[in-house]
Amino acid sequence: MVSTFLSLPSVSPSAALSVQDKCKDTMKSVTSFQSSFFGKDKQPLSMKTKSHGRITMAVAVKASRFDNITMAPPDPILGVSEAFKADTSELKLNLGVGAYRTEELQPYVLKVVRKAENLMLERGENKEYLPIEGLAAFNKATAELLFGADNPVIHEQRVATIQGLSGTGSLRIAAALIERYFPGSKILISSPTWGNHKNIFNDARVPWSEYRYYDPKTVGLDFDGMIEDIKAAPEGSFVLLHGCAHNPTGIDPTPQQWEKIADVIQEKNHFPFFDVAYQGFASGSLDEDASSVRLFAARGMELLVAQSYSKNLGLYAERVGAINVLCSSPDAAIRVKSQMKRIARPMYSNPPVHGARIVANVVGTPDFFNEWKDEMEMMAGRIKSVRQKLYNNLSSKDKTGKDWSFVLKQIGMFSFTGLNKAQSDNMTDKWHIYMTKDGRISLAGLSAAKCEYLADAIIDSYHNVS
Repeated sequence: MVSTFLSLPSVSPSAALSVQDKCKDTMKSVTSFQSSFFGKDKQPLSMKTKSHGRITMAVAVKASRFDNITMAPPDPILGVSEAFKADTSELKLNLGVGAYRTEELQPYVLKVVRKAENLMLERGENKEYLPIEGLAAFNKATAELLFGADNPVIHEQRVATIQGLSGTGSLRIAAALIERYFPGSKILISSPTWGNHKNIFNDARVPWSEYRYYDPKTVGLDFDGMIEDIKAAPEGSFVLLHGCAHNPTGIDPTPQQWEKIADVIQEKNHFPFFDVAYQGFASGSLDEDASSVRLFAARGMELLVAQSYSKNLGLYAERVGAINVLCSSPDAAIRVKSQMKRIARPMYSNPPVHGARIVANVVGTPDFFNEWKDEMEMMAGRIKSVRQKLYNNLSSKDKTGKDWSFVLKQIGMFSFTGLNKAQSDNMTDKWHIYMTKDGRISLAGLSAAKCEYLADAIIDSYHNVS
């Protein structure tokens, strides 16, 4: 039943008559919506009350089928940008999201990307659907960029490559491949790792465990722990490795350590799985940043490699990347590629063309390719410069004698500061510096002019907040 509650003050007869008329109108309205109070399934609707002066009445509100869905927590990385935008302080600094910024802290579109886009316009290229595996010219270019155009694995056609939706989508295809054709296999993930890795494998129902990587005592690599955990994993496990510029720590193994990692993975018959998100963007050299992958390939190992062009070509919004599977034979590569296409088809049907054409044009045009390498060196150089300046400020301002040299030992766009959650919160609450709560900062979002301010904030947070 629907109830109305009327509260009437003392009034004159004529006024009372007017109120009675209004009550009749109200009851007519109540009667008119009584019929809709119950839904088609005869379930009662939820009630809310509204008050108009001295008249209070119940209003029916249909219950949602989604009432049992709770609010999802904010993304730990993308949520940082949302909080940054809401901050009105002129001092605010966004060091959360890994996106390159100029010295003026503005987004940067590579000049060579503009030229590649102009070339596309001049050619009058259409917007027809790509095949499931993506743009053929892109797939060829990206595999050659990764392994080297003269690598035997390319000439022997042992690499199965399909275009994916940047690094995330490429990882997701590989995860589905593992779940489907290696059921029950576990993947080992570094502790810590990029925040989305665990989400990807959870959604693909691939079980994972962590191997030790970061040593908080040295703010460096726990190499012995890493090797011990990889050795202890069940034979035939997948091991997720960051090809260069480890995210979030910026701590990479040395060439000698990479050799040892490869030894252990081979001994245990594990399956190496590389995530390469920063080729050319970490050191400024495409070849140097691919050396870990090429080391494993030269040993004759089969492996998975996900690639992204968000950072090194600044194609963040184009979502262009690839998943490569290096197989022991061309026949195996053909079969693996067919199954990756089968996985991609119900996911997104086929990938977008614009970013893939940019990559194909840049890599496939000698002048563009050389210009791209110059721009990558410029971007990597700017990050190295602010890294050095931050270290200089930390060392000169901190009178406690703390060793900040780990800042220089790290590589790429990120630095793991060693700050805990409470200290990271202080960075935001007091200093208006936005970062992830694990202490990671993106040096790509830092300018030389802000290095001293950042150093003051880090020193204050480290020494005055426990």
